[in-house]
Amino acid sequence: MAEVLREQGHSQGLIEGEAKGLSKALLRLLDAKGLRMDDASRQLIQRCKDVPTLERWLERALGATRLSEVLDGPAQ
Repeated sequence: MAEVLREQGHSQGLIEGEAKGLSKALLRLLDAKGLRMDDASRQLIQRCKDVPTLERWLERALGATRLSEVLDGPAQ
């Protein structure tokens, strides 16, 4: 049982680390592109722990000219 819990904790830590890295990369990309961001949007990105959502936002950000093109609408 302890081994299972340890593995679950390790897996969760990896996912959280990946999410944190993606959110940092996304914020850096948005800043580099000069896309203006309010505090609520910045916090939304920083608090997001869903890796697929962060990956979609990062993909959208590559071609975006406005923040709304990245964060608005369904995250799919």
